[in-house]
Amino acid sequence: MYKEKEIGAIKKLVNYIEKQNFKGYDPYDTLNSWFPFQRLGKWLAVLAIQFQKLNPINIRLLLGVKKFNSTKGMGLLLKAFVKIYRTTNDKNLIPSIEYIKNWLIENKSVYNNNFCWGYDYPYSTKKEHHEKGFPTVIHHSYIISGFFEYYKVFNDEKVKEFILGLEKFILESIPITRFENGVCLGYNPESENCCYNASLHAVYCLAVIDKLRSSKIHNQLIEDAINFVISKQKEDGVWYYSFNHRTESERKQIDFHQGFIIESIFDIKELLGYTFDSWENSITKGINYYRKEQFFDNGMSKWRLPKIYPVDIHNQSQGIITFSKLRSYHPSYFNFAKTIKEWTIENMQDKTGYFYYRKFRYYYNKIPYMRWSQSWMLLALITLIEKE
Repeated sequence: MYKEKEIGAIKKLVNYIEKQNFKGYDPYDTLNSWFPFQRLGKWLAVLAIQFQKLNPINIRLLLGVKKFNSTKGMGLLLKAFVKIYRTTNDKNLIPSIEYIKNWLIENKSVYNNNFCWGYDYPYSTKKEHHEKGFPTVIHHSYIISGFFEYYKVFNDEKVKEFILGLEKFILESIPITRFENGVCLGYNPESENCCYNASLHAVYCLAVIDKLRSSKIHNQLIEDAINFVISKQKEDGVWYYSFNHRTESERKQIDFHQGFIIESIFDIKELLGYTFDSWENSITKGINYYRKEQFFDNGMSKWRLPKIYPVDIHNQSQGIITFSKLRSYHPSYFNFAKTIKEWTIENMQDKTGYFYYRKFRYYYNKIPYMRWSQSWMLLALITLIEKE
């Protein structure tokens, strides 16, 4: 029997998401505004995005930014809704599942004549700018994962064939950088830096393809990518964010990406059906660091080490997922996933069902982001119940 609090949190969140028709705001959606930020200079666009991400007061209506269906968010929701259906056999979920699946197929991007998914808004940083729809392996991976979950439950051959066709984007459009100790696949078609998390997402897609084909075509590329990421792990178990092969320097950022990396290596080895001692040692070191350094014992996560605040819903949801899925690595991990869940429901779920974006020391950012907050927490909660 599942705890009433867990089921109640999921029901309230599903009800909220469906009432919103799966639409919501995003921390990075500022350039969907009517205001010509980009025309007034690169830095204004960058600063506008960063200001909105930090602003706890939602002024999007004033800027003409409307709620929308996020491609990545819909991929996460597809996976979560299918898992809930498989766990509960609630046939009332089927219309939502079919809607999300069809929406994703109808709203794909095309890059280099290949189907893919990408940003739901123009996106600018101090080093790059991409237009709406520009694809990334992160979007591609989470949407493939959603379709894969759908296929495993509904055994739809058309969906299987669709997934198989998504291989081309990774193989034909994503750059591969080769090193002495492995390879790194790019974040997007124009990437130069090696983002560890993104590289693993790219080869996760290939692992799913091989699983569906019952083949081992991509095994060497997958192994090389994992080995490169492992080579960049520090002795204490932590990973930084990325590696610049031109300057041979790393971007020192420690946050929820640690959980992403651990989960990705675990998922890929499960798909391949085998593992290596080096992979197991890396996972063990990585999750030990994740537990000891990135969470308090009460289930509250730390932001970006060494900074504690704000508590970000991404950190909370990823903690629940990682410690649920990797429960076999330590007897305490599954109970700790429950501890994170309980803290998050108590401190970050609104009475209307949605989850807050961030908790600061003295105030909250309660803007109801759909992709960043709701889709991740729904997936986290059902993953916990599924593993229980």
